[in-house]
Amino acid sequence: MTMLKELVGRNMEEIAYGGKVVVETINLSVIYGKRYAIRDISLKVEKNRITAIIGPSGCGKSTFLRCLNRMNDLILDARVEGKVLYRGLDIYNREVDPVAVRTVIGMVFQRPNPFPMSIFDNVAFGLRVNGVKFSKTELAAKVRDALEKAALWDEVKDRLDAPAYSLSGGQQQRLCIARTLAVDPEVILLDEPTVSLDPISTAKIEQLLRNISSNYTIVIVTHNMQQAARVSDYTAVLMPDEEMVGRLIEFGPTRDIFTQPRDKRTEDYISGRVG
Repeated sequence: MTMLKELVGRNMEEIAYGGKVVVETINLSVIYGKRYAIRDISLKVEKNRITAIIGPSGCGKSTFLRCLNRMNDLILDARVEGKVLYRGLDIYNREVDPVAVRTVIGMVFQRPNPFPMSIFDNVAFGLRVNGVKFSKTELAAKVRDALEKAALWDEVKDRLDAPAYSLSGGQQQRLCIARTLAVDPEVILLDEPTVSLDPISTAKIEQLLRNISSNYTIVIVTHNMQQAARVSDYTAVLMPDEEMVGRLIEFGPTRDIFTQPRDKRTEDYISGRVG
């Protein structure tokens, strides 16, 4: 299969985007077996911005997020309809390697999932499996760069050989972010990355996201209304319809969503009256 960046380089549709829109979904639906989980979701994710996905439990937020780098391919009986475009290229094109998709569109999960290896080897893992040969010096430099971007270097620089599980929960999550950053993605997806963390660790992750957003495009799923308001530039609101299928009911600048929502359901949700 052709690498994603090679296909994007050949794809003339990219010109129309002017580099501003990195990811776009068009009438995106996901079916598990015979049941729709989300339906007809269309939105645009802008470069170097943080987009938050909010909504009550069961509205398909994580399902939507997993579509953006084809993680739903790993779920039995999952089927995707519509399009997910990365710089104008449909990532579900048969020519596209899903592994290549996940290299440019990385993902961080709800709970920290460090590998059972050293701190250093966790960050170096993706670099090694991508097949690019680095000298020891080059590899060490890339690991350090990723840990610095994840605001973790100063805390671990003297124990890089220690097991990753020796880190606190918040440190482990930042390690997972560093592991994602090491392979130099353009887009980072985060599925409730602070749900299991204490307030101090949560604040560090939020500050980290703001710090790196000038270099990365970020999409974050969160149940925390305050977190969405604090960290995101744009917010998408998903709600289940009468058949419990997730629908996009509102999307726009975060300030507008939280201060002047156009949909009464959005107002009810962010005010705590529903959900």
